[in-house]
Amino acid sequence: MRVLTEFGMGTSLRRGDYTEAAARALRDALWKSSINAAEWLGREKAEMRLQVQIAVQKPEAVDAAELAGVFPYGAADISVGFGGLDVPRPEGVGNPTILAHAAITVTFAKDAA
Repeated sequence: MRVLTEFGMGTSLRRGDYTEAAARALRDALWKSSINAAEWLGREKAEMRLQVQIAVQKPEAVDAAELAGVFPYGAADISVGFGGLDVPRPEGVGNPTILAHAAITVTFAKDAA
């Protein structure tokens, strides 16, 4: 059963770090959601299944294993695809500003009561 979906956006302003931009997008999505889904449904937090989608211009530059550490509980299934935005510096020197987008969908394990 899908309980909720939340969205977030994160940036790496100067370092060109796609993983950090993605982590910031995840934290943005988590901070927006104030629903205590597990308690509301009488379930354990460990039963939460998090379907995570990340979009950046260079998906291969994202360390999905590092992103799993953003979640305090639940099992995260993280997929990274093409999207987001790279904004070049006006001077044309240095790393672009990276914008990452995230979507987190919360479900619960089917075998739990």
